[in-house]
Amino acid sequence: MPAPELQTQLEQLRNQLSEGTPLTDEERASLLAIARDIEARLERDGAEPDDSLVDGVNLAVERFEVSHPGMAMTLRNIMQSLASMGI
Repeated sequence: MPAPELQTQLEQLRNQLSEGTPLTDEERASLLAIARDIEARLERDGAEPDDSLVDGVNLAVERFEVSHPGMAMTLRNIMQSLASMGI
């Protein structure tokens, strides 16, 4: 199970957020909510599909792809980890 890899990717996302990446308060809150949702999912240790979680990450990738490509790459890696876990 790639949970440790996913934890590392979540930490990268948090680091990017704390490094002062220029984001609106809404964007920052949205990304933090995604990270919290993923962590809550990992704590439940369930691997059943969760379309709303995956859709949220996918929308974030699309939203940040042009303005913040590094963050979008981290989010893509998170999506791949979720997919490989069956979530």
